[in-house]
Amino acid sequence: MKIKFYAPEWGNTLPFPLFCKKVKAAGYDGVEMALPFDPTEKAVILDALADHNLELIGQYWQSFEKDINQHAANYEKYLRNLIDAKPVFINCQTGKDYFSFDQNKRLFDLAKALSEESGISIIHETHRGKSLFAAHITADYLTKIPDLKITLDISHWCNVHECLLDDQEEEVALAIAHTVHIHSRVGHPEGPQVNDPRAPEWATTLQAHLNWWDRVVKRHRKDDIDLTVTTEFGPATYMPVTAYTQMPLGDQWEINVFMMNLLKRRYL
Repeated sequence: MKIKFYAPEWGNTLPFPLFCKKVKAAGYDGVEMALPFDPTEKAVILDALADHNLELIGQYWQSFEKDINQHAANYEKYLRNLIDAKPVFINCQTGKDYFSFDQNKRLFDLAKALSEESGISIIHETHRGKSLFAAHITADYLTKIPDLKITLDISHWCNVHECLLDDQEEEVALAIAHTVHIHSRVGHPEGPQVNDPRAPEWATTLQAHLNWWDRVVKRHRKDDIDLTVTTEFGPATYMPVTAYTQMPLGDQWEINVFMMNLLKRRYL
């Protein structure tokens, strides 16, 4: 069983080839990101990744439309654009928290059809505001759609449920059983991202996340299934900031590299 690590493009301000050079030097295996529709811009990105021997995880997050028909049409448009780049797989923030089960299932079914057509795996992220926004809601989807595969970004659930999920053990266990990709951000009961996971005041919270990720790794090792991890701490203002100046309280890049190296020491 192999574990590969990916950097988020989210928050990058460098020209993309320079960003790729920095990502490779840090020890990542690839980048997780959305792609533009413009063919020239898209080619620059894919060429830079290839030049630095970096893999691509396609990312869809643009789920804005309230009308389900318009939403599904744009969902397919974005997914086909990502499929065209032949990524390792596609990670989707699928659906909306206010869509009905059947509306969100329509999107899951569409993703499954596109995956079968293309041979590119499409998985779905546990994310606030999206279909899998809460532990108990996700459990319902996973029970009714047992072949659904997920990206576990459990930081969101800590925020949504305002706790470290001690009262949702069965729901978390079910999610872990369906996890094929991890976003290793550390959330807490009052927010989806601690200001710095290295700080001692977050030790208990960090350990809770490590315990969850340990269980994912243990299952993948048992089944000899490769695992991927994106270190997805975000930039300001997702990163907490100081009042008035709006300066971030932590360094996004340093924290993400810290998370990668922490997990490499733990699992490799």
